[in-house]
Amino acid sequence: MSDFVSALQHLSQAVTAAEGGNADAAGNFAGALCAGLAAIAAAYGIAKLGSAALEGCARQPEAADQIKGTMLLAAALIEGVCLFAVVVGLLDILL
Repeated sequence: MSDFVSALQHLSQAVTAAEGGNADAAGNFAGALCAGLAAIAAAYGIAKLGSAALEGCARQPEAADQIKGTMLLAAALIEGVCLFAVVVGLLDILL
């Protein structure tokens, strides 16, 4: 994990240097990274959720309606968190 953080710090410094020492460039980079990672994480989470729900429906077809409802609620909560993270990332870029 520390290698990943170190790589991000070096990348942020490279972006700042490329922009002539402009500190806003690093902030824009961080905001874009935040928005992108949030979207990727939400897609992964919903994919895992859908996979588990389909497996559950295949194992117990009589519980399919209950599983479907629970899956939709969980997917909506994941999307809400993703939307919040994307908005925060975009605000970081714009402000």
